[in-house]
Amino acid sequence: MDKILVIRFSSIGDIVLTTPILRCLKLQQKEVEIHFLTKCMNFSLINNNPYVHKVHCFKENLKEVLPELKAEKFDRIVDLHGNIRSWQVKKHLRVPSSIFPKLNVKKWMLVKTKCDLMPDIHVVDRYFKATDALNIKNDGLGLDFFIPEEDQISIMDLPMNFHEGYASMVVGSKHATKQLPTEKIVELCKQLDKPVVLLGDINDRKKAIEIENILGHYVYNACGVFNINQSASIINQSSVVITPDTGLMHIASALKKPIISIWGNTVPQLGMYPYMPDNLKTIAHIFEVKGLNCRPCSKLGYPTCPKKHFNCMNQQDLQAIVLLANQYLNS
Repeated sequence: MDKILVIRFSSIGDIVLTTPILRCLKLQQKEVEIHFLTKCMNFSLINNNPYVHKVHCFKENLKEVLPELKAEKFDRIVDLHGNIRSWQVKKHLRVPSSIFPKLNVKKWMLVKTKCDLMPDIHVVDRYFKATDALNIKNDGLGLDFFIPEEDQISIMDLPMNFHEGYASMVVGSKHATKQLPTEKIVELCKQLDKPVVLLGDINDRKKAIEIENILGHYVYNACGVFNINQSASIINQSSVVITPDTGLMHIASALKKPIISIWGNTVPQLGMYPYMPDNLKTIAHIFEVKGLNCRPCSKLGYPTCPKKHFNCMNQQDLQAIVLLANQYLNS
């Protein structure tokens, strides 16, 4: 049986975006054992994946895990990260490897000069380029996310007014310029026909408390309360997910939920928009302020708007977002 090591160290969304590769490698190869290498903080994102035989992880230094990897005697490496660390793994293991096209120069051109040379292709489809030598094809079934039984959250554990349906609102992201401002979230939530669960990690809790103090029982502050799998369970039971360009957006895609994605300093042209199967693409919606000559200002984000106006979020069409969200909440 061949052993294949797939590498993706971070982050949440990027790891979820590798799941079609894992599924297709396992199902399209006659005899293959799939292993995955990532940072320990991301272990739970892959550990429940039935297509993966074993997850290898390290906390700080690759040296923690290199002997373990060497002992596995892999036949091939599929590098879906493409950085110095993944190069170090490949150098140490000395087996055939393949990598996907990162398009860093074209991304730089788009961000720095606003010259868009990016191909109209999602990063998932670029990931599949790393499997060409194995003759692996995209099955078109979208992303996967597997929630273990112990992390399933019962809707009955939420306040009673949430039992008849709710929206999931992702409050934050790693970079502030991807986030909808607090006052905009409040304005949006006030106009939704059903209550809202606020999702995020402990770093988003302060912002969520501000929203909760204004809106009261109409929102449930789950930021920092649940782990990533439990947050996924909350998303899975919601009627619609309103989210910036962040990891929970990709988890919502994997769970095939209606998504309203709100884009700030980043742009879908970078290839990280919600990835859905062909028959569900109509339930993934993108809202962005087009025509801003400062956008994209980064492929990742900043702590504050470099131009100080934050028009990419402040000028979002909230009424259109509310109208669409309420259609899902009332359907």
